[in-house]
Amino acid sequence: MKKNRKESQINFVDYVKIHFTSGNGGAGSAHLRREKFIPKGGPDGGDGGRGGHIILRGNEQKWTLLHLKYRKHIRAGHGENGGKQTSTGAFGRDEILDVPLGTVARDPETGEKMFEITKHGEQQILLKGGRGGQGNVHFKSSTNQTPRYAQPGEEGEESWKILELKILADVGLVGFPNAGKSTLLSVVSAAKPEIASYAFTTLTPNLGIVSYRDERSFVMADIPGIIEGAAEGKGLGTRFLRHIERNSALLFMVPCDSDDIAQEFHILLNELKKYNPELLDKNRLLAVTKTDMLDEELTAEIKKELPPDLETVFISSVAQTGLETLKDKIWTAINTKTGAND
Repeated sequence: MKKNRKESQINFVDYVKIHFTSGNGGAGSAHLRREKFIPKGGPDGGDGGRGGHIILRGNEQKWTLLHLKYRKHIRAGHGENGGKQTSTGAFGRDEILDVPLGTVARDPETGEKMFEITKHGEQQILLKGGRGGQGNVHFKSSTNQTPRYAQPGEEGEESWKILELKILADVGLVGFPNAGKSTLLSVVSAAKPEIASYAFTTLTPNLGIVSYRDERSFVMADIPGIIEGAAEGKGLGTRFLRHIERNSALLFMVPCDSDDIAQEFHILLNELKKYNPELLDKNRLLAVTKTDMLDEELTAEIKKELPPDLETVFISSVAQTGLETLKDKIWTAINTKTGAND
């Protein structure tokens, strides 16, 4: 079990910081046309080619940034110089990096978000290559018939960038460690998350495809458990909370043996609010878990203490009770416009 846990930590990478350099533009040519019987043919210098861009491209087959973890410096190619007969220099080689959907590019100094890749095949330029210089043919005029100069190419850009991954799922599981998230995912999907009776068993997100009625399905994400103070970076902190942003709906999970289920739910909700108030706009459900240890009387008592306006389901992943009802409510939540819980 420890070996699998270690391997999952190594294989899932959701944050990389890389130094990128785009290509320099090629210089324009200052060539003058020289042919037999035409000793002074005038300028015919071509433009330099642009430098290579650094480009991110969405790839739905990738789910981690592992392939970029050890590439600390990435460079695009330089553009070639212009030539005679107004020939344009070749463009520099673009460096195209395939990344998972949900990859966000940020400036490391300001933390400002540059863009987010959300579709397969989508391309965004991270750093532009330098423009190629103009050849001397552009500078010919009535007063200067034989310009002997051309523009140099522009230099490319150079900077550190942060790439972060927010996993894409229809519903994200929100709860304290040991709330039963991994167990639920293993029961309702073919995912095999590591399960044990200690906190933070789940150190990396796990995705599972949940089969639903009429051959439909949705994606469920089991993400490391919140602790109080996660929004300030305690525990797994914002590494966890970042992934919640991409989910269509949120399933809060609180075990039935919690000291105060309603309070635990509000603590979880408050952590999301402190991190990003927009997370509260998502549709949400509450699953009271491990209910195989409850009788009807205890169930009725718990129901009295829960928020009346919150959609709640009592489930037991071990006994597999309440799961069909839960899937029905999840399906409704992910197919209903946000704000239904406000």
